[in-house]
Amino acid sequence: MKPIYAVLLTMLFAGACAVAEEQQLFNGKDLTGWEGNTDLWSVQDGCITGRTTKETPAPGNTFLIWKGGEVSDFELTLKVKFTTEPDNGFGNSGIQFRSKVADPAKFVVGGYQGDMATTTTYFGMLYEERGRGILDNVGSKVLIKEAPEPAGTLGKPDEILAGLKPTEWNEYRIVAKGSLIRIYVNGRQTIELDDQSKAAASAGVLALQLHAGPPMMVQFKDLVLKPLK
Repeated sequence: MKPIYAVLLTMLFAGACAVAEEQQLFNGKDLTGWEGNTDLWSVQDGCITGRTTKETPAPGNTFLIWKGGEVSDFELTLKVKFTTEPDNGFGNSGIQFRSKVADPAKFVVGGYQGDMATTTTYFGMLYEERGRGILDNVGSKVLIKEAPEPAGTLGKPDEILAGLKPTEWNEYRIVAKGSLIRIYVNGRQTIELDDQSKAAASAGVLALQLHAGPPMMVQFKDLVLKPLK
């Protein structure tokens, strides 16, 4: 019986380690562990909240940067929703990963971005802020060596995002492993990018975007980071 007990203990220990590796990135109370423009970022209703108004606009795209260090291969899950000002319908944000801080004083970040917006065409696509622009649209598989080239399809964008309601809570998941990046929205895979180019980033910071433009509000909660080996 001892070998069986040893195996069970090993499995339990491995499971405990896997859980221990997960990090809750937000304590639900304040912005401890994050840095950004506190005129624009706060905690409301237990959520990280980025908000612009006519009186307090964003002078440019600005970011709330996670201070926990760089990430490389990982899985990130969270929930997000927008609140638009009456009648303007505007909302634009994103999740930076494997990114670089371009201007610490103004909280400017560049690099891979899991995009999200009230314009559903953009929700779940992969963008490179301050870089190559759109890298992968919803429904597409893309390979980049020297230039982007189609590598398959994941389905029709309107079918993939059929259950999306930007002004309600949506689940967002990013998985980055080596050169391969996948994004999922409400359990449906939206993009798959294999970035084998010289411009590909293998590690960098995590950050949340608040886009310049008309007044809007974006909220995040349940942010969980799991390193991948």
